[in-house]
Amino acid sequence: MKVKKITVTTNDNRGSITDIIERFNFNGATIIESKKGSIRGNHYHKRTVQFIYVLHGKMRSLSNKVNEHLVEVIVEPGDLISHEAYEAHNFEAITDTLFLVLSSGLRSGQDYEEDTFRLNVPINEFSENDIS
Repeated sequence: MKVKKITVTTNDNRGSITDIIERFNFNGATIIESKKGSIRGNHYHKRTVQFIYVLHGKMRSLSNKVNEHLVEVIVEPGDLISHEAYEAHNFEAITDTLFLVLSSGLRSGQDYEEDTFRLNVPINEFSENDIS
């Protein structure tokens, strides 16, 4: 998991422009609202790369790649998280949270579950044996 703090690109008397991601092709954009205490994810994707941009609130993000250590971060508005293929991930809303998910791969609309592989073990126990 990569985490990046996004800052304003340009600012003038009309307001500001903030570039979140540059030079990456997406085929899906999703807004997710999570109530305090809810957990989302707990899965991985074989082909999909995702970027998660926090708009409002705060959440705990966990990720685990095979043969690597569990990564845990707290993210809040202006933070951008990215997950690569085969990187298990989940999110727990610390407060009511709103975030934008930009996906490259089969991850939106009718294809939402096409490249989603649910974990049968806790994310901290994810290993190559869990890849189907």
